[in-house]
Amino acid sequence: MASRENSKTTSKGEVKRFHPTRPSLAEPSWANASDAELLSLGFCDLGVRIQGTALVPRIRKLQAELKAKHLIYRPHCWLAEEWFSPDGVPGIGIPFYLAHPRLMQLQMRQMLEVEGGTEKSCLRILRHEAGHAIDTAYRLSRKKRWRETFGKASQTYPDYYIPKPHSRRYVQHLAAWYAQSHPSEDFAETFAVWLTPDFDWKKRYRDWPALKKLEYVDELMGQLVNQQPPVQDASRVEPIVRLKKTLGEHYQEKRAWYGIDSADVYDRDLRRIFSDDPEHARNETAAAFLKRIRSQVRKRVAFWTNAYQYMIDQVLKEMISRCRELKLRVHGSEPQTNMDAVIMVTVQTMKYLGNERHRIPL
Repeated sequence: MASRENSKTTSKGEVKRFHPTRPSLAEPSWANASDAELLSLGFCDLGVRIQGTALVPRIRKLQAELKAKHLIYRPHCWLAEEWFSPDGVPGIGIPFYLAHPRLMQLQMRQMLEVEGGTEKSCLRILRHEAGHAIDTAYRLSRKKRWRETFGKASQTYPDYYIPKPHSRRYVQHLAAWYAQSHPSEDFAETFAVWLTPDFDWKKRYRDWPALKKLEYVDELMGQLVNQQPPVQDASRVEPIVRLKKTLGEHYQEKRAWYGIDSADVYDRDLRRIFSDDPEHARNETAAAFLKRIRSQVRKRVAFWTNAYQYMIDQVLKEMISRCRELKLRVHGSEPQTNMDAVIMVTVQTMKYLGNERHRIPL
């Protein structure tokens, strides 16, 4: 457990003390701190809150969407370590980094993306989590037809799932075909699609088996119009104000969770694109080439696969390391090699998504 008083050593060998203080609604004391200083802080040291942030109008939009559907239920929200809606509590935990631009910047540097960082993406996730919360508030998963439609909510959450990208039995809302991971996620994703304003889900999912799920949710929500929820627990589960874990520990755990094992599984593909022939010894190294186009490839592959950029970056990291070990160099034209690299990383990413190692994003 880290102390609230943190320090770093300057270039002169002096110890510079960094004292996190209780911030006001104005700028917090750590707003201009280095990444290292931020990572040494505990969550409880941040002092951030939802009030006064961009989260407020987004939460209000969610509430307006629920009101437009004539649902009395309104989820309460709090800042937590991650996005989640806890069992038994019909509320929504929102990740801490969305409470301040500096924390979003740190999140981007640590994980290469910010889930919910834009208004559009934040609302998509809020609708999903609202699906979990409304399920809890009205005890929907106990209904026989709910179980017949989605499965048993009591089913154990798997550590891994094998997505079927072309399946039409599930809606597509969040990335990584998340509806396929568990019956509760299937319901939450279906609810989110149903709740989305100005979205013609009947047309979008016409001829899909998933349409029956949407029709059931539409009917079920109609039964809840102006009905008070039986579960109204306003508890805040694991709020950051009570978490002493440091941000550094948090990100270390996150990277380990999404990381992949180092192996020589890329050798065959790498040798197809690059060469270790002496005649190419003066050419740019394959490692330097991949490092140069790393950001571009990561974004393009993420667009086509819906995979998390951090996971794709781990694939690239392992490839770069392997290129160094194999002493590979570029031997074709840059446009062709660039295209081949994108295809190679896409294939390897899809293999990862399609085997038993694919992990549910938390």
